Amino acid sequence: MEATTTELGLAARVQHLGKSYGGGEGAVRALDDVSVGIRRGQFTAIMGPSGSGKSTLMHIMAGLDAPTSGRAWIGDTEVTGLGDLDLTILRRRRVGFIFQAFNLVPTLDALGNIMLPFDLDGRRPSATERARIDGLIQTLGLGARLGHRPHQLSGGQQQRVAIARALATAPDLVFADEPTGNLDSRSGREVLSLLAAASAEHGQSIAMVTHDPVAASYADRILFLADGRLTAEKPKQTAEQISRYMLEMEVAA
Repeated sequence: MEATTTELGLAARVQHLGKSYGGGEGAVRALDDVSVGIRRGQFTAIMGPSGSGKSTLMHIMAGLDAPTSGRAWIGDTEVTGLGDLDLTILRRRRVGFIFQAFNLVPTLDALGNIMLPFDLDGRRPSATERARIDGLIQTLGLGARLGHRPHQLSGGQQQRVAIARALATAPDLVFADEPTGNLDSRSGREVLSLLAAASAEHGQSIAMVTHDPVAASYADRILFLADGRLTAEKPKQTAEQISRYMLEMEVAA
């Protein structure tokens, strides 16, 4: 009997994942036989040079893209082969997303954006969820900004709204795609500290794609990809250690 994702202590996993684009001689193999899991309650960084397959891996893990071969699970639900409606509901209820471009709804104020996952699910937050949201708003320093629309907020404030939205429903798993890419270094450090705290203090499982060694140094564990393959898995590292390894990877290539 195959062990379940939960029994393995994982929030998500993929097995023998392959992804190709195009056909014939022009085919591009973005992922080549990747098997890996995102550990429950851990902050995992997925690193690699441009074109290494890290964003493709995250999109397939999150059910936003389908693999060419292999299998993917969120919790104990296999997402490969799920229909569009089931996938949408699964993502809405169990996954949070934080993107580089913030992806806030411009016509909604900050509170409206934070509450969006509940509105899309056609329900109001429970008392427990409301207390959690209030706590997030306080932790993220958004109390005075709730009535502001995205264009009235700084980049750091917009990203904090996106984090509150991603964590509001206490999802099993949060995917962050270059979350500090559009931020100045101070805002970026704040955002990374918040993600690390969400994992350490609230048991969130977080997977972050980044090419930035400083961002990756906030994670508990780092997965390195190159040419669509998993090349290394390392425990917490300093930015200098990560930079050195990335440089060695490029020299070896």
